[in-house]
Amino acid sequence: MLLGCIADDFTGATDLAGMLVRGGMRTLLVIGVPTPQTLAGLQADAVVVALKSRTIPAAEAVAQSLAAWQALRAAGARQCFFKYCSTFDSTDAGNIGPVTEALMRATGAAFTIACPAFPENGRSIYRGHLFVGDALLSESGMQNHPLTPMTDANLVRVLQRQTALRVGLARFDTVAAGATALAARLQTLQAEGVAIAIVDALGNADLLAIGRACAELPLITGGSGVALGLPANFARAGLLPADPALAAAMPALRGHAAVLSGSCSSATNAQVAAWREQHPSLRIDPLRIAAGDPVLESSLQWALERLPQGPVLIYATAEPAQVREVQQALGVEAAGHLVETVMAGLARGLVAAGVDRLVVAGGETSGAVVEALGLSCLRVGPQIDPGVPWMLAEAPPERPPLALALKSGNFGSTDFFAKALAQLEAAA
Repeated sequence: MLLGCIADDFTGATDLAGMLVRGGMRTLLVIGVPTPQTLAGLQADAVVVALKSRTIPAAEAVAQSLAAWQALRAAGARQCFFKYCSTFDSTDAGNIGPVTEALMRATGAAFTIACPAFPENGRSIYRGHLFVGDALLSESGMQNHPLTPMTDANLVRVLQRQTALRVGLARFDTVAAGATALAARLQTLQAEGVAIAIVDALGNADLLAIGRACAELPLITGGSGVALGLPANFARAGLLPADPALAAAMPALRGHAAVLSGSCSSATNAQVAAWREQHPSLRIDPLRIAAGDPVLESSLQWALERLPQGPVLIYATAEPAQVREVQQALGVEAAGHLVETVMAGLARGLVAAGVDRLVVAGGETSGAVVEALGLSCLRVGPQIDPGVPWMLAEAPPERPPLALALKSGNFGSTDFFAKALAQLEAAA
């Protein structure tokens, strides 16, 4: 293993893993905190540990992240990457700042960067301000996020509220001058007492420069976009396979297909609407679940009756006003837990019925699904859309193969669900 990665949610982990595969690194995604024994003998250039630590108490997020790094380091990881969302999802209490501080101590890093930029998905940073498309983060819809409302687009301010370490900025003009100029600027910032530098980025060329400038840092933090420049560091050292395409190989699958969507982001709302125009779909209502109605059983029966004719969608996706209404009635955590529990049960039932291609939208929903299916390791395959790859469950030979696409709520084109399933149908 060359690169050991820690992601704070499941879809973020797949996003990062897909980026590393794109760069030619054979990548495995491990679900939950691994033990050194879990990682022993794995054939991979990079391992991404998928945690569910984005919105848990900061102390728990720190403990899980440190345990993950200890296992990765014991397995031989040379560099640590802490991955969080490209919209910097967090609160003033954390968890990005506290986890970064802890990993700096654990890796011996006196300095690191923070760069959630992912220009291919519309996330760019200019003079320390995060944009989603043409809108500031605080005006992008993320200000309405039910768990981590982002009301400030200035990442220096956001991160400084989460850490006692000094936060600085490496501005775009330096990044645009290339890796050598950026590396020099980072050294200057460190000499001035800055411990974490927000780094501007507007395009892939910037991400490549950032990756090269940070080649020797023990710890790098950011969104998956920064990972675009990391495989090249190992390739220049002659440590990667000669044929990058080998990293993304996937087998043909011929069973049923389904989509489960728990995200309520603007992007996922549009994707659900697009699917509903041409394919079977069913919405589950958290209020009915709370009332004791057999939502899981009836939804699964609905799907089983239609799977022989083609893929189906079951969703809890809703507009912000509907989400607020449910949360006011049930409470934020209770509403989310009810939906995740039903989605987990649906995933088990669908796979038992022969579904071998499963698309899941939403970080919390994806976490619930992989836990329900008892998955601990996934081999990462080809990219569907920027930040979202197909993955193949690593399982004993006697178990049927299962491919999953775990999509962050904000990612993917409007036709993502159909595009994802068509990709593997073409391979079959």
